[in-house]
Amino acid sequence: MASQELARKLQRRLQWEEAEEGRPQPAPRAFAAREPEPEPESESPARAPTASADAELSAQLTRRLDINEGTARPRRCKIFNPYTEFPEFSRRLIKDLESMFKLYDAGRDGYIDLMELKLMMEKLGAPQTHLGLKNMIKEVDEDFDGQLSFREFLLIFHKAAAGELQEDSGLMALAKLSEIDVAQEGVKGAKDFFEAKVQALSCASKFEAELKAEQDERKREEEKRRLRQAAFRELKAAFST
Repeated sequence: MASQELARKLQRRLQWEEAEEGRPQPAPRAFAAREPEPEPESESPARAPTASADAELSAQLTRRLDINEGTARPRRCKIFNPYTEFPEFSRRLIKDLESMFKLYDAGRDGYIDLMELKLMMEKLGAPQTHLGLKNMIKEVDEDFDGQLSFREFLLIFHKAAAGELQEDSGLMALAKLSEIDVAQEGVKGAKDFFEAKVQALSCASKFEAELKAEQDERKREEEKRRLRQAAFRELKAAFST
């Protein structure tokens, strides 16, 4: 009985295997060989700095050539000290001119542009045309930015005191109509070299005297403030007891 059951199982197994062999087998999928992607060319580490250095050197040489040909001016140091660049002006005069400059610098950007200069000349009673205003700026515009820096503003009064401005120019009108007497406070128009040298020495001693006077004034103010604080403490202590 067991042998008959085993024979049937073997027969079924053979029949199943024969059926599997007769069934069509699916064709194997063909996979195209993937070509390796080319690696990006790595730039030589020394190539980029060299190209940058070459471009910087070329820009410097081009600017130097422009300066030599007069189409560009050398850059000035960003740190501007009016007391050393205009030693012929007293500290009081420079401070007065600085106050006047800030008064008309409506944008508070450290420059007086065309519209602000227009307003200044109108306030001084000498209105100028648009072309006249542009000519005023152009005469002292050292960096060609179309506006007046504080240094260029001081240059107006320097030229006025040295007699380098035309009498009917807008800059001369600005210098004359301002409330600051440049001839009294400034260089007094000294042109002779030896006179200017002697005057520079006297200006240096005057500068030191003005600086010492300012320091003494600050000391006096500090002493007054200290006395006021001491009196306030004594009064507070008297009320607290």
